[in-house]
Amino acid sequence: MTNQKIILVTGGTSGIGRETVKGLASTGATIVFTARDIKKGEDTKREIRNETGNNSVEYLMCDLASFPSIRECVEEFKKRYQRLDVLINNAGVLSQERQESIDGIEFNFAVNYLAPFLLTNLLLPLLKQSAPSRIVNVSSSMHIEGKINFEDLESKKSFDKYKAYAQSKLALILFTKKLAKELSNDEVTVNALNPGVVGTEMTMQNVRTLNPIVAFIYRRTLITATKGAETSIYLAISSDVANISGKYFENKKITKTSPRADDEESANKLWNIATEMVEL
Repeated sequence: MTNQKIILVTGGTSGIGRETVKGLASTGATIVFTARDIKKGEDTKREIRNETGNNSVEYLMCDLASFPSIRECVEEFKKRYQRLDVLINNAGVLSQERQESIDGIEFNFAVNYLAPFLLTNLLLPLLKQSAPSRIVNVSSSMHIEGKINFEDLESKKSFDKYKAYAQSKLALILFTKKLAKELSNDEVTVNALNPGVVGTEMTMQNVRTLNPIVAFIYRRTLITATKGAETSIYLAISSDVANISGKYFENKKITKTSPRADDEESANKLWNIATEMVEL
């Protein structure tokens, strides 16, 4: 890949997202990241430009818990840029209690699954036009615990934060595999990854709910955000994976997913539900 590539990363102001932006900016590519907060966006842009010497680092305002905001972000991106070589759906949440997005949808499902579903579909024409191009979806090893509960997708009957999170990350892999098949003739690859258990603020929120001994042991297994960003960066720019699509990676290697991630019937059903929910 040449340095003229344009890469869009969601959730680039902290954690894995910030390190992904920084790592990719170091290659000389044009990096655009999303931010919910203007000050954070400006601060991150300035810091990464200073740290990498790359002045082609920009941000767009986008609240991934809002479908109108996602649509506005896409329109703004298309006004500014004529191509898109890599889309990295990095942003994610793990809600401590049941809450709803601006559109009235359970937060984990809205941000971890529906947001990348909508953003990716809206940007597909540009990605196809820019081919060969890539889509990278940041999932989680927690998807193994996930089960798509079609009777209660939004946890209205009962809410368990880990089950809701795991379901959303499984949904993202089902989306990845189905989309890879849909795009098999378009020179657009789609892959998912597990970044590892990273010591981000989202992770630490959950660690603080554990008993002190378990929390102490758990903290010792955490990896840095820089390490967590490595597979995202690899999938975005490495020539090794130029022709690989529909796979799930961990530590830059193809890894098996949960058998539930290969359920085509669930993938199709979920796709149809998502299409209605985001009004595509």
